[in-house]
Amino acid sequence: MSALERFAAGTVIPAQPLALTADLEIDERRQRALSRYYLAAGAGGIAVGVHSTQFAIHYEYAHFLKPVLQMALEVKEEFGDPDTVMVGGVAGTADQAVAEAELVAGMGYDAVLLAPYGAGDIDEDQLLERTRRVGEVLPVIGFYLQPSVGGRLLSREYWRQLINIESVIGAKAAPFDRYATADLLWGVAHSDRADEVTLYTGNDDHIIGDLLLQYPREGKQPLEFRGGLLGQWSLFTLEAVRILDLSKRAKAGDREAWQELQGIDVPLTDTNGALFDRSGGFRGCLPGIHEGLRRQGLLDGIWCLDPEEKLSPGQLEEIDRVWAAWPQIRDDAFIAKHLDDWLA
Repeated sequence: MSALERFAAGTVIPAQPLALTADLEIDERRQRALSRYYLAAGAGGIAVGVHSTQFAIHYEYAHFLKPVLQMALEVKEEFGDPDTVMVGGVAGTADQAVAEAELVAGMGYDAVLLAPYGAGDIDEDQLLERTRRVGEVLPVIGFYLQPSVGGRLLSREYWRQLINIESVIGAKAAPFDRYATADLLWGVAHSDRADEVTLYTGNDDHIIGDLLLQYPREGKQPLEFRGGLLGQWSLFTLEAVRILDLSKRAKAGDREAWQELQGIDVPLTDTNGALFDRSGGFRGCLPGIHEGLRRQGLLDGIWCLDPEEKLSPGQLEEIDRVWAAWPQIRDDAFIAKHLDDWLA
């Protein structure tokens, strides 16, 4: 199986955070430890340079982009799994996105996650042309990024046309909005290439619901989310692998798997609300992810490149609450057993 075949089958792809020291330099030891954790937990890929890695590495800290991409590749080589899906995040204007796609292609990445972040005040037709240009370099995963963290609302027709672009191999639905997610699904279902692309959930607030979803199509197999490319899955990755397996079993008719997922749904969503700072309008989502990883020993602190990105008032108390309430969804014992090796 090739990496793109693995992507098409559906897998767990954590959106990797950026490990920093207190003086805002890359903490290489912990950056590598994150990748080791994901692959040891059974993730089928890693997404690097995406929102969870902080968009500042595409701008003020652009000198961080290549080293962070390279470290993840080196860990992939350590594990010796050639079908690990390596996704490079690209952003910015069309010229910048193409240049970044050329960078990740030259390094050996398999596909790009094309964020609308930094594209400027352009219309949907121009966004589609940007996608076509990037797709001349590497296969593209379309990205419905929630507006509160730099995305924008997109029409059903946009998604129909995006999926019809030959270089598009998938779409990540992450608007954190059921109406907007339905628009994306409509666009995919009414495209000419619905059966040639793979849908991944990025709705960290609705993971179980998306993974169980069956979008009806008259006379055809329903559309479904086959995997997840998620910031939420940068934590609790061993559990994420189990959740995806349960979802596949549930859709195949396994009633016990379906019931088990119902029991995971509320704890997972509640925990996400605290880590991603739902009450604060998602302003603290990145330091919230960092705080979870810090508690497990994978990160040393919650520093972000943007000084404005910090925990919101009351967010730490919310994280304390869910940490006490829902320990069953975490990988604490697995991480504790292997952490020293990953940090070596």
